[in-house]
Amino acid sequence: MLLFLSVPQPRPPGARTRAGAARVARWRRLRLRRQQLRRLRGLLRGLRGRPGAGGRRRGRMALCGQAAGAASLPSELIVHIFSFLPAPDRLRASASCSHWRECLFYPALWPQLRICLRVSPAEQPRLEFLMRKCGWFVRELRVEFAAENYLSGGGGPGDGGGADPGTGGEEVEALQLSTRWLEVLRTYLELVLCVLVSIRNNRNLQKFSLFGDISVLQQQGSLSNTYLNKVDPDGKKIKQIQQLFEEILSNSRQLKWLSCGFMLEIVTPTSLSSLSNSIANTMEHLSLLDNNIPGNSTLITTVELERFVNLRSLALDFCDFTAEMARVLTDSNHVPLQRLSLLVHNVSVMHKSLDNMPNDEHWKALARKSTGLRVYIMAFDIKSEDMLKILKPSIPLERIHFDSYITCVSGAIVDLISRQYDKFLTHFILMNDVIDTSGFPDLSDNRNEDPLVLLAWRCTKLSLLAIHGYTVWAHNLIAIARLRGSDLKVLEVTEESIDFDQGELADQDVDPVHNLIEQVSLGLGQPWHAVMDIESLSVFTEPNRHFYREMQSFSEDI
Repeated sequence: MLLFLSVPQPRPPGARTRAGAARVARWRRLRLRRQQLRRLRGLLRGLRGRPGAGGRRRGRMALCGQAAGAASLPSELIVHIFSFLPAPDRLRASASCSHWRECLFYPALWPQLRICLRVSPAEQPRLEFLMRKCGWFVRELRVEFAAENYLSGGGGPGDGGGADPGTGGEEVEALQLSTRWLEVLRTYLELVLCVLVSIRNNRNLQKFSLFGDISVLQQQGSLSNTYLNKVDPDGKKIKQIQQLFEEILSNSRQLKWLSCGFMLEIVTPTSLSSLSNSIANTMEHLSLLDNNIPGNSTLITTVELERFVNLRSLALDFCDFTAEMARVLTDSNHVPLQRLSLLVHNVSVMHKSLDNMPNDEHWKALARKSTGLRVYIMAFDIKSEDMLKILKPSIPLERIHFDSYITCVSGAIVDLISRQYDKFLTHFILMNDVIDTSGFPDLSDNRNEDPLVLLAWRCTKLSLLAIHGYTVWAHNLIAIARLRGSDLKVLEVTEESIDFDQGELADQDVDPVHNLIEQVSLGLGQPWHAVMDIESLSVFTEPNRHFYREMQSFSEDI
């Protein structure tokens, strides 16, 4: 006999009636709500921090009804947000509050610092603040000192433009001009000291670049004997600057890039000896451009260059680049040199000799060693006979920039360049800064073909052509545009350099200027206009700065 037993389940109190069932349902809902509240409290405690964390909990983001403002964001989050902003916007954002200002100069936000300074007393407090915050950790520092146009006769208050020549006006103007230059040099020295002092103990510095736009006074090579002696009669500041520069080199542990151009007596022939052998052996770029070194002294010797076995880019005064240096760069223990920038200055040519420069065999050996070698030459007021000695056929010349104030480039030089460097040349700049605009030299005189047209025809890689101060005939300009077409990315010709053939003007019924613009634009495949305002292009108004910046990008493009 089978017996089925049913065991009753326990019921909550009062569940036997209808009212008891309602109480049971309410009890279950309350129990579920209490469980949810306990879970929520545990989650909030985890977000707020451990109980008793007091001050740490107050610094966290406000939760659960408390006001959450931008000032309460964690420092790490603010730094991360700042990293997406450009440098000017970071500086503006730092003005919001002291907490953001503290986060602004976190080292990760400033791996590189590029500063362009006017040589003005107003810049000094801003520079001191910025370098005090960033100088000790910045990895890449580039500083450009830009002197204002103190030489202009009517450029500023206090000039002598309104003086009466009959009552000693010329003497008054010269005195005021001298006073302005003394102020420029005095401020320049203070700014340079500020930069060097702030990075003297920076062992993380990897790239260091300085440019000083004071070469106007250096053209005659007499700066140290005139204005500088008045500003720094005992030479204490100059010695301090040189010692600080050598100290920076000696303290460096990661330096890969060293560039100094047109700076006033900052680099000496013994400066590079401060670099340790380990740093010299790993240096990749070296640029020493200073035409103010007197006599036959150079900023780097052949023996010193032997230490730089990993050098891929080099920029020097042409008179300092000797045949022995070319031989050192072809040694098997040196890596192939990729970029070579050479400055040919009339001051250097006057004080130094061209007899020690590399001959064509040295250039051939260098080109065999470094198949990717490209050369950039900047020539300031160099005579044609000297340029014929310099331009060896085996130079892999990619860029050349002529800037003249007294000596003009001849058509024979342009023709030689187009024949010898047709496989390499990409940039050609021809600048003649003459005062009398009615007498521009014509390169096509006594020639069947214009040398500039032949340049465009032969140099198939030409991508930039800039001309000012030389006569460019309109029909030749149209021919250049048609020959190179869209491959000629930049064609800059000043309006006063363009001339029109009178015979062609008589046969045309249309506006010659409009026709020139239309034909050149069609040839280039893009809208084109002549340069109306020369001040808008640094290649014409600031040749030193343009060369230095182009040299930097030329060396980085490896």
